[in-house]
Amino acid sequence: GIYSVELVNDSLYEWHVKLLKVDPDSPLHSDLQVLKEKEGVEYILLNFSFKDNFPFDPPFVRVVSPVLTGGYVLGGGALCMELLTKQGWSSAYSIESVIMQINATLVKGKARVQFGANKNQYNLARAQQSCKSLVQIHEKNGMY
Repeated sequence: GIYSVELVNDSLYEWHVKLLKVDPDSPLHSDLQVLKEKEGVEYILLNFSFKDNFPFDPPFVRVVSPVLTGGYVLGGGALCMELLTKQGWSSAYSIESVIMQINATLVKGKARVQFGANKNQYNLARAQQSCKSLVQIHEKNGMY
């Protein structure tokens, strides 16, 4: 498959999604091959957090590992994507389509694995702060 899903601590509100495959022609694919050789890990780990009012509000999605540059990934691992904002979200979206869109966005945004980066720089609090700041900027100036 392209991805796998596991519940975090058996909670329906928090999922770990492993992106197992990205476009084989992308630099990110090559980086994941190197990561596999170096660390035995060949996927991008995402964390999905759902609120009680899902599907009316989008999930909060962040990259857990590896540390990426580009690909619309912000400080703390937050993902900058219109479809993950209240304005861009539709309750009709399936989680599968969201995962596929994230996959495509990482490749399109030329995400690269930042080898040797401090893995502790990605955490929930930093990701939420980055996301909040960005949404405020976009609410003033438009998304793109």
